[in-house]
Amino acid sequence: MADVMQTQAGDAGAFRQFDLSRVPSPCFVVDEVAVERNLAILRDVADQSGAQVLSALKAFSMFSLAPLVRRYLSGTCASGLYEAQLAREEYGGTVVTYCAGYKSSEIDQIIALSDHLIFNSPAQKDRFLPRVQASDRPVHVGLRINPEHSEGEIAKYDPCAPGSRLGTPVSQLDHAVLSGVDGLHMHTLCEQGFEPLARTWAAIEDRIKPYLGQLKWLNFGGGHHITRADYDREALIAFITDLRARTGLQIYLEPGEAVALDAGILVGEVLDLPRNQINLAITDISATCHMPDVIEAPYRPAMLDEVADGSSYRFGGPSCLAGDVIGDYARAQPLAIGDRFAFLDQAHYSMVKTNTFNGVALPAIALWNSNTDALTMIREFTYEDFRNRLS
Repeated sequence: MADVMQTQAGDAGAFRQFDLSRVPSPCFVVDEVAVERNLAILRDVADQSGAQVLSALKAFSMFSLAPLVRRYLSGTCASGLYEAQLAREEYGGTVVTYCAGYKSSEIDQIIALSDHLIFNSPAQKDRFLPRVQASDRPVHVGLRINPEHSEGEIAKYDPCAPGSRLGTPVSQLDHAVLSGVDGLHMHTLCEQGFEPLARTWAAIEDRIKPYLGQLKWLNFGGGHHITRADYDREALIAFITDLRARTGLQIYLEPGEAVALDAGILVGEVLDLPRNQINLAITDISATCHMPDVIEAPYRPAMLDEVADGSSYRFGGPSCLAGDVIGDYARAQPLAIGDRFAFLDQAHYSMVKTNTFNGVALPAIALWNSNTDALTMIREFTYEDFRNRLS
C-alpha cells in the first residue's frame, strides 16, 4: 500500500475567476453551482439504476445547502446521535445511522431519529434489537460486514485491514448472527472508482448468497467517487441494475466526498516568509487545525495556481506543532506577506474536521454562486466559539 494518499482534486474550474480578497482569511468558499452539478450526477445514477443515494454527513454537513440536497437525493446517512439529529432536522428524507459503538443512554433517541439503524457487531445488534422492536415507528435493522477483501490505498484508512474494528467479518456470518437483520452494510472504499467495488462484490457474493433471501436491502456505503470525470458510471448503473434484478433487494449508496467534490476551496493568507535552508511560508491555514487529513492520511492538497517550476516555499500553519506543515509549493511569482492563496477541493472532510488547537481561529464559511457571482457569508467564528468548547 502507498504511504501517501494522492489527492483526487480535479480542475480548479470556476475558482480560477474567484477573487480571493472577497472573503476573510481563513475561509472555506463553497460553489453551490458545483455542488448542484455533483448532485445532478448522483440523481441520474439513482434514476437509471434504481438505487437510493444518500448524502454522507460525515463528509459534508453544510446544512445551509440542505434544501438543495433534498431536491436531488433520497436522504442522508449519519454516524451517531448528533448527525442523526442534524439529518432529521435539516435534511429530511431517509436517515440511515451507523456507529461502531452505540451508547445505551443515546440509543432510544437514535432509534427515534433513524429509518435504518446499522450495527457494527452481532453483540450490539442483540443488545439493542429489543429496543428497536419496541419503537412506535418502523426502523430497519442492519449489520455492517467486513468483506475481508482490501482495496484501501492507505493501510490505516482501510476498514478491511487485519484486526479492523469496523464491521463483522464475513467469515463469521451465519443465520443466527443475521437474526432480526433487514440488510447488510459495507463501507470498504475511499475516494475510489467502480472497479474496487466490483472486485469487492465478486469476493463476497458467494459467501453471503445463502442469506440474501432473508434480507430487504444491501448498502454499499461510501467512498465512491461517482462524480469524478473518470468514474465509470455506466458500469455502476449496470452493476446495480443487474444486482437488483437478480436479488430483488433495494440497493443504497452513501457518497460523501462525491457530493462536494471540487466544489470548495480554503482561502488563506501569508503571515511571514522566514528562511531556514529553504523558503518557508507561515500562513493562517493550519494543517493541524483546518486540514487534519494532511497529517493523518497523509496527503498533499492541490493549490490554486501552483506551478511546476517557480519560487518554491514550504507552507505551514501558525500553531506551535513542528509538524504543522502542509507541503511544498511553487508559485509563478515570489510571495509577499499578505498574499492570498487557496487550496483546492476542501469542501468535503476538511470543513467537518476543523478544531481550535492553540486557539487557532476556525475558518469562516462562504457560499458562492459561480454563475451569478453572488457571495454570501454563511458564518464567521469568534472567540466565543473557541471558549465554549472549553471549561
